[in-house]
Amino acid sequence: MFSLDQHLGGGDVAASVITSASGPSGQLPLTDEILRSWSSGDLFGLTQNAGMGWDPARMMGPQYLCLSTQGGVRDHDGTPIALGYHTGHWEVGLLVQAAAEQFSEAGGVPFAAFCSDPCDGRSQGTNGMFDSLPYRNDAAIVMRRLIRSLPRRRGVLGVATCDKGLPAMMLAVCGTKHLPSVIVPGGVTLPPTVGEDAGKVQTIGARYSQGEISLEQAGLEGCRACGSPGGGCQFLGTAATSQVVAEAMGLTVPHAALAPSGQPIWLDIARQSARSLMALDARGLTLADIVTDDSIYNAMLVHAACGGSTNLLLHIPAVAQAAGLRSPTVDDWHQVNKLVARFVDVLPNGPVGHPTVRLFLAGGVPEIMWHLRELGLLRGDAMTVAGASWNEILDAWPQSARRDALRQRLIESDRVDPDDVIIPPATAKKRGLTSTVCFPQGNLCPEGSVIKSTSIDPSVVGEDGVYRKAGPARVFVSERDAIAAIKGNHPRPVQAGDVVVLIGRGPLGSGMEETYQITSALKFLPWGKHVALVTDARFSGVSTGACIGHVGPEALAGGPIGRVQDGDQIEVVVDRIGLHGSVNLVGTADKSLTPVEAETLLASRSPHPQLAVDAKMPDDSRLWAALQQVGGGTWSGCVYDVEKIIATLDAGTKALQEKASD
Repeated sequence: MFSLDQHLGGGDVAASVITSASGPSGQLPLTDEILRSWSSGDLFGLTQNAGMGWDPARMMGPQYLCLSTQGGVRDHDGTPIALGYHTGHWEVGLLVQAAAEQFSEAGGVPFAAFCSDPCDGRSQGTNGMFDSLPYRNDAAIVMRRLIRSLPRRRGVLGVATCDKGLPAMMLAVCGTKHLPSVIVPGGVTLPPTVGEDAGKVQTIGARYSQGEISLEQAGLEGCRACGSPGGGCQFLGTAATSQVVAEAMGLTVPHAALAPSGQPIWLDIARQSARSLMALDARGLTLADIVTDDSIYNAMLVHAACGGSTNLLLHIPAVAQAAGLRSPTVDDWHQVNKLVARFVDVLPNGPVGHPTVRLFLAGGVPEIMWHLRELGLLRGDAMTVAGASWNEILDAWPQSARRDALRQRLIESDRVDPDDVIIPPATAKKRGLTSTVCFPQGNLCPEGSVIKSTSIDPSVVGEDGVYRKAGPARVFVSERDAIAAIKGNHPRPVQAGDVVVLIGRGPLGSGMEETYQITSALKFLPWGKHVALVTDARFSGVSTGACIGHVGPEALAGGPIGRVQDGDQIEVVVDRIGLHGSVNLVGTADKSLTPVEAETLLASRSPHPQLAVDAKMPDDSRLWAALQQVGGGTWSGCVYDVEKIIATLDAGTKALQEKASD
């Protein structure tokens, strides 16, 4: 308990204050040329280095920045002194330390800076989700400012793990592509030996409310879901997909994504990454040589092969924009997914749903890309931060000791055939695995929408590979009300057969929140597969089911989804093989409508009476929503297009001036 008397009465502590100190011994290794040509800031930086205890004799080595998303404070033995937000940034300081030691051993001068990240799992269903997607842009800005604020850095080692921190890191290093940079993925946490994974455990509230589990079981499962203290979650959500995509782009050393956090192989990746960065620096190679249109294309191929998170449809275009490249369009995504059906079996996708560490053991990204090359799809001349092209890496991969040892380890430890995790594509096709994403259109989403079609429960899909759903709309303007109705804590609970329509949750309404609280509940409730969800919000990477998101235009931008009423008949059709789909209003509560009648009705209706910007949406996120809207909105990756924003502000200022002079 704080005591003012104790605080002000601490005379002994106050009396111990000293007012000067001798300072570091030795002298800076300055030369006439340095003093005449270096800026005062560069010179003062040396003074600061000495002040922090760096040996002056080692002061002039090349400077490398280790930029990470570290969070929390750990004791020397790893026990928590102050918690981080999530396991994904809890141990990454160990990666920074391993890399820094490598730089130092080679005569370099390592620096470390931190820009921590939030946990999307922690903020699900809370107002914290209003800051989730906006954080990515803000963090990328902060990271780029940190990079530029170390003027003599020779390169950047970016260490990050999770949903927004890793995409932000990719934006940051690609936005400073004149430098050599290497990304070190933070890896994954292990699944519990006995218990539920970190995706399923997020549904304990919904399952308990519906009587599916006991209070004791909920407490037990909630406690033991994370098998180890560090790393991203055990499923191929946005965190794991971002790691995979970063490697596919060539931003990491080979076979870096999804390594088990805290283990020797994980630390070795950091050391190898530091060596790779110094080698790039020595050769004069930068990210401009690595991140190209071909590397973006390869990342899209790997995303499709994995069945990755739909959030990467926001992040990959943003990375391309940061690198000054052409951003992939919806048509580009469609074409890639027509070419590549999923052949990776990892949570949350089936048929088995292996944890992500098994994907690493089965060969990870190199194994996937080897299959893609065999299919004739990979752009193998794309360079990587290893200083080698993908073709050179893949020529060596099948015979490598690393591949053999890890695949054998998977067989011995988990009794799992690696080819049942990364399935040869021809075999995957025979097992019924389909393409990852589809982009339905219709009178409720004239600009399009997104569904992770591979995640629809096969039992509700027709023999022809088409999901068909028609049912009454249950309209909600807040996720809180929707989840209450799904849990049964509502005057009108959601029932099998309903189509949940969640509106006003796009960028303008809530910062485009994730709605995994809803999608996870529907997955793990027995009747949930008979409910569809249509929303202008987005989904967590671990979401499954008939969940249609990114509906455009969003309700608050005048989209017709904002005019749906309770009881309207909604029809959803998703062809998982042909990759076509539609989401349409086909009737009211009283009668069926022709397509023309439906269009006319939607045009004549007023928006839902409760449709509004969420009253608790922070001004920071409102500003983000306005800026990204000018930059092209959701389909352009929610980016800031500086030239368009400036032009829009100039036009607005001119219009206001003309209005004032009238």
